[in-house]
Amino acid sequence: MDVLAGTKIRNQTSVQEFILLGFPGTWYFQMSLAGVFSVMFFLMILRNVSIIAVVRTHRRLHTPMYFFLCNLSFLEIWYTTACVPKAIDVILGTNQTISFTVCLLQLFILLSLGATECFLLAAMAYDRYLAICHPLRYSSLMNGTFSAQLAFLSWLCGFLAISVLVSLISRLSFCGPNVINHFICDIHSWIALSCTDTHLVELATFIDSFIVVMISCVITLVSYIYIIATILRLPSAEGWQKAFSTCSAHLTVVTIWYSSAIFIFVKPSAKDTLDLNKTVSILSTIVTPLLNPFIYTLRNKEVKEALGKIVRGMLSDFRKARV
Repeated sequence: MDVLAGTKIRNQTSVQEFILLGFPGTWYFQMSLAGVFSVMFFLMILRNVSIIAVVRTHRRLHTPMYFFLCNLSFLEIWYTTACVPKAIDVILGTNQTISFTVCLLQLFILLSLGATECFLLAAMAYDRYLAICHPLRYSSLMNGTFSAQLAFLSWLCGFLAISVLVSLISRLSFCGPNVINHFICDIHSWIALSCTDTHLVELATFIDSFIVVMISCVITLVSYIYIIATILRLPSAEGWQKAFSTCSAHLTVVTIWYSSAIFIFVKPSAKDTLDLNKTVSILSTIVTPLLNPFIYTLRNKEVKEALGKIVRGMLSDFRKARV
């Protein structure tokens, strides 16, 4: 009896390495997809680093709104770095294996940063609410100390919210198969391989995701209800346009991010939609971090002017160096 029990335990803990499936297809498809991922990753890093550099070097941009934007850019650099290089290796077939520990670590980082982004977007919505609805008191209400506290709480709550969930996942046993139907360690694709009961983990995932999304969504929604109500009371169309322009970029980012997050996470079970989850994950892991800097840059006159000054300065230095 003891021998049988020991054999069962060894079988349940024998799988310590997994294979990421990626996107099956022809060699040309794989090369093209890897090329697209590489270009998007390079542009994402370049764009987000540029935003952080611009904000840090221009005192005019040392405001709470740009402070939150720098936090968002910093987060997205790490978010995509945690998954895209490995995803490219998986697509190319150069390194499709991943250990249990690394998979768990990647999952923890991605989920924690995703939750942190939800809270940061909520903090940015509250910042826009104070700027538009209480313009005379904005400087005193949203000062440097308070904005730093909001950013710190966003990061802290994001990582704490995922800690319990990852702890539950770490206790799962895997007997085989060991092929994860994804290009990253996606939670639904991974726990689908477990040979132990995953109902508690699935329920915890749903509750955790629901709480994070619900809290951040409520703060964002209430903020924009007050913002829209305030804008509609403005006497001139010019005032409407100016007010909307200050929050249109944020609202666009919020819509894209929450659309993908709600689809992937806020549902009781996702085992039947693993292939669709994999496709939608591209939106949150690569497309959104790439689009966010473009959206904020294109919709924000101050950032465009600051970027223009940097580019003109670099071109001027280049011409002088040639002469």
